[in-house]
Amino acid sequence: MTEVQDFSERVIQNIEKVIVGKRETVEQAVVALLCQGHLLIEDVPGVGKTMLARSLARSLGCSFSRIQFTPDMLPSDVTGVSIYNQVTREFEFRPGPVMAQIVLADEINRATPKTQAALLEAMEERTTTVDGVTRALPRPFMVLATQNPIEYEGTFPLPEAQVDRFLMRIRLGYPIASDEVRVLECQQYRHPFEELEQVVGVEELVRAQTEVKGVFASPALKRYIVEIVRQTREHPEVYLGASPRGSLALYRSAQAKAGMEGREYILPDDIKALAGPTLAHRVILGPGARLRDLSALQIVDEVLHSVPVPGGDPLAGASQPEPLEAGGADE
Repeated sequence: MTEVQDFSERVIQNIEKVIVGKRETVEQAVVALLCQGHLLIEDVPGVGKTMLARSLARSLGCSFSRIQFTPDMLPSDVTGVSIYNQVTREFEFRPGPVMAQIVLADEINRATPKTQAALLEAMEERTTTVDGVTRALPRPFMVLATQNPIEYEGTFPLPEAQVDRFLMRIRLGYPIASDEVRVLECQQYRHPFEELEQVVGVEELVRAQTEVKGVFASPALKRYIVEIVRQTREHPEVYLGASPRGSLALYRSAQAKAGMEGREYILPDDIKALAGPTLAHRVILGPGARLRDLSALQIVDEVLHSVPVPGGDPLAGASQPEPLEAGGADE
């Protein structure tokens, strides 16, 4: 896993030139990248949501497009449209901004549900269908979406089916005082983003994404993941718990986190660290939780405290080399 660790560190250090003092959040964004998942960045205005997405895209050698979502957008503004060419007397397809490897969906909840739904097929099947013709999207493909959780005027909440397609939902939060001073100093003359360079290529990204899939998880840890997700469905304050897609998201994320730390096996701490970002946005609260002013993240924390952590060897169940028979070794 040395290659994955080196890949991740280069990307993280590059992004930290722009996003100051938010290493944990940046690491979570790289985890989503390694898992080939999509990322929803939700926070108040001005904390760097869009800049995080743009910095991640610039650090990679991938094609990039940005979609500024507005209420008057149409699905064809996202997927593309077929236009009749009077010279050739044929329809020509004009690809939309979704036909890129890294797509920034800025303020995604400002578009109507009809336009938001244009991303559903792209996020799940990695294809897009226009006028009955299905076209494959470039690989790798990742959607980085941002939204504001407090300003709801003129917005349209994301449907549950689309929220569930995001591997993780992360937040940046306000910086501490010393980091905010560093932000002022870094931007005295120009924005650090202007000097940001690509640090990895597409081939390196694909190799790292393939390698993290081989990170081992013991049967006990797989049962631990499933039990956490199952408890979100049975919690008394939850109307709808996390789906099996949530179990897979937590499993893949834990694999990526282990690989980023140079390990070939998952630890319970990997699972606990990523349960909130991968599961909270999939949990729909019941009326009782709203009366108690509970958040989905608090529900996930309660579940983590209630499910016993498996002990033993994290490599238990891994294939081991067969022992040599007596006399089989060289004398």
